Amino acid sequence: MFLSLPALTVLIPLVSSAGLLYSSSVEENFPQGCTSTTSLCFYSLLLPITIPVYVFFHLWTWMGIKLFRHN
Repeated sequence: MFLSLPALTVLIPLVSSAGLLYSSSVEENFPQGCTSTTSLCFYSLLLPITIPVYVFFHLWTWMGIKLFRHN
């Protein structure tokens, strides 16, 4: 079953924040230890940045398709 867009809009930032808080509580050297791509901390910082960028470009592409089709 797929979740609706409003539910995903709320759930994704909450899951990202939970991962970030988990990483900050587990990692001893939290800000400095996040530079390695093998650490969980790196991806918990990358996820909150990647998702809004993906949503923005997905909506940008959708708007381009809508405008192209109607003109």
